[in-house]
Amino acid sequence: MLVIAENLNTRNKTYMDAVKNHDKKTIEALAKTLAEKGADMINIQCSSDGVGDEETLPLVAEIVQEATNLPLCLDSRNAEALKKLLTLCKEPPLINYLSADEKNSEEILSLVNRFKANLIIRALKGTVPTTIEAKLMILEDLIEKSNAADIPNERLFADPSVVHMGRGMGQEHLVNTHECIRALVEMVDPPINTIAWLSNISTGMPQKVKFRVNSIFLSYLAGAGLDVAIVDVTDMEIMKTIYLIRSFRDEMIFTPADIS
Repeated sequence: MLVIAENLNTRNKTYMDAVKNHDKKTIEALAKTLAEKGADMINIQCSSDGVGDEETLPLVAEIVQEATNLPLCLDSRNAEALKKLLTLCKEPPLINYLSADEKNSEEILSLVNRFKANLIIRALKGTVPTTIEAKLMILEDLIEKSNAADIPNERLFADPSVVHMGRGMGQEHLVNTHECIRALVEMVDPPINTIAWLSNISTGMPQKVKFRVNSIFLSYLAGAGLDVAIVDVTDMEIMKTIYLIRSFRDEMIFTPADIS
C-alpha cells in the first residue's frame, strides 16, 4: 500500500502561513517531518479553488522536493499551475484530481500525457453520487477519456470519493465506497489503481474519535483491495494500521517491536 501524506493542505494553518510568507524553513521542516513519519509521496495544496496556484505551488514543490526527494501529488485543477509544476518535478507526479466537473479536462489530460504523469480520476459530478452504479459510470467515462488521451490504466488512480460519516447519507456512502473499490479491482482490465482520502470520513468529529474511525475505515477499504491511502502520516494509529496491512499483504517483514 502506497502512503500519501495529506498534511500540506489548506486546513493546516502553520503550513498556509508559511506559504503566504514564503517561509522556506518552515515548509522544509514540515516536509522533512512527513518523510520521517513514513510518507511515500507528499500531497501539496495551496488553495481550495486553484486561485493563485501558479505562483504558490511551484514554490512549495521546489522546497518539498529539495527537502525530501519524495515524489509529489499535485492538488490542483489549475492548468497553468500544472504546466509550471510538471516542468519542476524530478519524477512523474500524481495529479489530484480530474472529475466529471472539470471544464478544462482536455487540457489536463494533454498535460498528463505530455509529461507521463499519473492521474487521480474522481467519482464526482456536482456532488458525490449516492449509488455505486453512478460512481462507476463516472469513473468509466473518465477512464475512457484518459485512455483516448493515451494515458494507460496503470497511470490512473480511481477515487470513489469518501464523504463525512456523521452527516446526511454518510454511512450509505461508505458502503458504496467499499463496493466501488472492490468492483474496480475485480472488473477493470487492464487493472487500475484505487485511492482514497481517508480523513474525509471523520470531518467534524471530536479528535479522540477521529483516530479510531480513520484507522478502522482504512482496514475496511484495504479489505476491498485499496492500493493507495491519502492520510495524516503524523497519526501513529493510522501508520501502525498501514504497517500491519503491508505485513498482511507480505509487502514487508513483520516485527512486533515496530508497532509496540
